[in-house]
Amino acid sequence: MFTGIIEDRGRVLRVDYRGMGRRLMIEFPTHLTDVKLGDSININGVCLTIVEVKERYVTFDISPETIEKTTLGDLKEGDWVNVERALRLIDRLGGHIVTGHIDGIGRIVDKREEMDFQRLLINIPEEILKYVVRKGSIAIDGVSLTVNEFVGDNVEITLVPYTLEKTVLKDKGVGSRVNVEADILGKYVEKLLSQEGKKREDLDINFLKEHGYIEGE
Repeated sequence: MFTGIIEDRGRVLRVDYRGMGRRLMIEFPTHLTDVKLGDSININGVCLTIVEVKERYVTFDISPETIEKTTLGDLKEGDWVNVERALRLIDRLGGHIVTGHIDGIGRIVDKREEMDFQRLLINIPEEILKYVVRKGSIAIDGVSLTVNEFVGDNVEITLVPYTLEKTVLKDKGVGSRVNVEADILGKYVEKLLSQEGKKREDLDINFLKEHGYIEGE
């Protein structure tokens, strides 16, 4: 489990092809090297398991399904990636709950500079949009972000200076593919509604209070 607060960037050193899968070697920043074999790490939004550690060099295996369902198959030597270690129970939840299980691939359709900020317009697959709400949370390449507005099938987000400094999103241009994970809360609500035979339009503030999703007055 992760928070979507990216700790820093890593650099891809090697990409080895292993049948339909891949093996990635990534150089971690020095302050993120307290990791060990078997640890879960969020790489560009995807939860991966460490299979080898040598000083600052961390290796992961990528399955054919992960290559098909995410953008990790696009990575090549020299690319930079977002890195977040798994959440500890004593940590603050600064972003939102991120599982590292990608729902689909989005595409940047517009990018605008505004002073020290950047605004991105990202096209989101239709099957994911039902879980996205205005001012709600969404993870883009593992980064916890707030949805500003909807523009058709696109969502608008703002990148603050800290996010631009610590993540790879500043390097993404129009046309770039990004990993998208919707807020898991919406998926649980949908599941609960379907089990109780309710329609989505039956969801209101009273329902959320009754089932413990929000505090009552």
